[in-house]
Amino acid sequence: MIEPVNKAMQLQFPQHVGEFPTYEEAQAAVDYLSDQKFPVENVMIVGTNLKVLERVTGRRTWATVIGEGVVSGISTGLFVGLMLMLFVSPGNINMLLVGLLMGIIFGIIARALAYTLSGGKRDFNSARQIIATSYEVLAEHKVAQQARDLLAQRPGARAAMFE
Repeated sequence: MIEPVNKAMQLQFPQHVGEFPTYEEAQAAVDYLSDQKFPVENVMIVGTNLKVLERVTGRRTWATVIGEGVVSGISTGLFVGLMLMLFVSPGNINMLLVGLLMGIIFGIIARALAYTLSGGKRDFNSARQIIATSYEVLAEHKVAQQARDLLAQRPGARAAMFE
């Protein structure tokens, strides 16, 4: 198991309490432990067997690259325009428009440069998501058996064991 970077995310001597097919089920198990006054600060939910899902959403062309540049430049341009309007010439709407135009131009330049430097590799847009195929509930060794016993008493726990 890879050690988490953050010390707050570590248990000293974690032991397996249960494994669940969905995060919601693991969360419900921990919620049940909490309802039973179990010291849940000794519990951790770990997503295991990670998968990367990538959904291709379309072809990347110069038109889509420029469109992405315009969209990304609008928010930056509005921010720059507001700063210009507030600090350079108070109340002058022209500063907002100048900032917006600058943001759009720089957004297009940045996206076009990145597209050009990609050299034709990855000529598609996509959305990525990392998911776990199962979720393991771990607890400190000193309370792990108590957590297992409590979860075994949960309504429906016996039926779930035989599925």
